[in-house]
Amino acid sequence: MANVSNVSFRIDSDLKSQADILFSRLGMTMTTAFNIFLRQSVREGCIPFKITLNTPNEETIAAMLESERMLSDPDLKTYNVEDALRELKS
Repeated sequence: MANVSNVSFRIDSDLKSQADILFSRLGMTMTTAFNIFLRQSVREGCIPFKITLNTPNEETIAAMLESERMLSDPDLKTYNVEDALRELKS
């Protein structure tokens, strides 16, 4: 195994639970997610996303996560307008 170090920090319990669920859905552990974040930060020489005070509210975040989940669902049926109207009328 490579030379490794342990890192310990405090985090809100609800945030940790939500992150655990998200990372699990993405097929990774929190350790893997943090390693990805750290490697990308070092590679780019900065935090690898824009940090602003203009953040979406909880409802918007939930909608964005649901949208991402739906887009990754291979069984999700999609419609164009004509097909949707036809199905609604049947």
